[in-house]
Amino acid sequence: MAAKRQHLTIAALCEELEISRRTFYEWRAKKRAPRCIKLPNGEIRIRRIDLDNWLDTCEEAA
Repeated sequence: MAAKRQHLTIAALCEELEISRRTFYEWRAKKRAPRCIKLPNGEIRIRRIDLDNWLDTCEEAA
């Protein structure tokens, strides 16, 4: 069985990363946020896989 796609709302993303909506939109304006999907109704969603991949790129070597 195929895994169900998981899409996060901006609120869910901000809660998970412990950031404000303002921070998310600042990152997005600077092209530093994870890839987003804009729905026909104008709402934004973030695929779980895109968030996970983005977080991987944020890792720093110790």
